[in-house]
Amino acid sequence: MKLIILDRDGVINQDRDDFVKSADEWIPIEGSMDAIAFLTQAGYTVAVATNQSGIGRKYFTVQDLTEMHAKMHRLVRQAGGEIDGIWFCPHTAADNCDCRKPKPGMIYDILERFKANPAKTWLVGDSLRDLQAMHEAGGKTALVMTGKGKKTLSQQEKELPENTQIFDSLLAFSQYIMQETAQDRADGQENP
Repeated sequence: MKLIILDRDGVINQDRDDFVKSADEWIPIEGSMDAIAFLTQAGYTVAVATNQSGIGRKYFTVQDLTEMHAKMHRLVRQAGGEIDGIWFCPHTAADNCDCRKPKPGMIYDILERFKANPAKTWLVGDSLRDLQAMHEAGGKTALVMTGKGKKTLSQQEKELPENTQIFDSLLAFSQYIMQETAQDRADGQENP
């Protein structure tokens, strides 16, 4: 199983300080739909793990979130890709749940669902807590410079998990993965 886990806000779609609250406010980052299509076409299973405390804060409802995700699925499919599952945490930090990143609850659930090896699984995020959750689960971490990525790098670089790779965007990450996959095929081995 070749699995890649993506954070949502700031990685796939534009983030907002006042929360993305509706399908109208859900706007893809340029190139992100193509990036997911490239990953799908390279044989990867793509899952999304997203903190959505706006639900717990009553800024939007689960129905609003469902509509945002329906739009995301539709746009990804139009680009030729597929998102195989979406996990979200509706809780606020005060709830002290196990699913809210940086805790790894969602990551463990995704890994178990897809029977994936954490050491061979990437998580792409724009915040330290995304990377901490994946690092705790034993996976590979990639920080993108979209969303909060530049701020994360400038303010928390020393706290990034060891071996975190940095990319300009999800599209740049997907191109790296496609080159790695092509090189592995040329070398006669399956991508780890």
